Amino acid sequence: MKMNPKRGRSGRRRKKKVLETSAVNLSHEGQYIQLRKWMKERGFHDKRLRPGLFPDTGRGLMTTELLQPGELIISLPESCLLTTSTVLSSYLGEYIHRWRPPVSPLLALCTFLVLERWAGDKSPWKAYMDVLPAAYDCPVYWGAKTVEYLPDPVKQKASEQRSVLQDFYSSALPFFQSLSPLFPEVLEKVLSYEAVRWAWCTVNTRTVYMKRPRRECFSAEPDVYALAPYLDLLNHNAAVQVEAAFNEKTRCYEIRTVVPYKKHQQVFICYGHHDNQRLLLEYGFIADNNPHQSVYVTRDAI
Repeated sequence: MKMNPKRGRSGRRRKKKVLETSAVNLSHEGQYIQLRKWMKERGFHDKRLRPGLFPDTGRGLMTTELLQPGELIISLPESCLLTTSTVLSSYLGEYIHRWRPPVSPLLALCTFLVLERWAGDKSPWKAYMDVLPAAYDCPVYWGAKTVEYLPDPVKQKASEQRSVLQDFYSSALPFFQSLSPLFPEVLEKVLSYEAVRWAWCTVNTRTVYMKRPRRECFSAEPDVYALAPYLDLLNHNAAVQVEAAFNEKTRCYEIRTVVPYKKHQQVFICYGHHDNQRLLLEYGFIADNNPHQSVYVTRDAI
């Protein structure tokens, strides 16, 4: 199945290994030029990675030079990260602070993403919005008939996930309505179910772990999401070893490689030790030869 390059990690399936040299360099495309320019203005300086389109994984990042174990793959300044702190410092901050019961960190991020995407050229995050996937391949995007083709254990989980998202949206409607002074058409044209689904999948598939301090304006759910422009183009490989964390001294989110990389080779990170059911539900793809693969058996089958 040929994938749309704009679909990123959500549109890929793992196929047989192909030569990395067959990748298409995307760094000359306007959206990536604008993204790099926007990031440079925020303190990001890097010439080691460039975006490419790979036959086996879709959109990803490749090296421009040899990388040795222990070297930094990428160092992303805090000013480039989109977190709940970003949201609180925006026009949404006052609405979140006074809303009761408090909104969740996830809802705050989803709301901000939808509104910034809708703002278009007026958004200071436009360069990042332009490279985000327009849609995702997670089961919450599938039609009911398509979900029926899944094996029973996955089908049940997919149905549960769809219910979680629907409940998430329904419970958020009163908060969305409170934003009408900002956007009179907030519900009908902006914060629709489809738009929130897109934002929910964006956060679910693309954030890195970055724990934030507990704040009274948010509910008790963990505040651990950080959207990381450019860094989030890195694809998953279960065999890859990296060290990833926010560096409090440099105020950057850093990823170091534990394995070497040749020049022009695709760079990977590991999203976690997930089986294919988890990868499909959370990220919208499956991995061939997955060392963490599990087989789920229903009670009826036993």
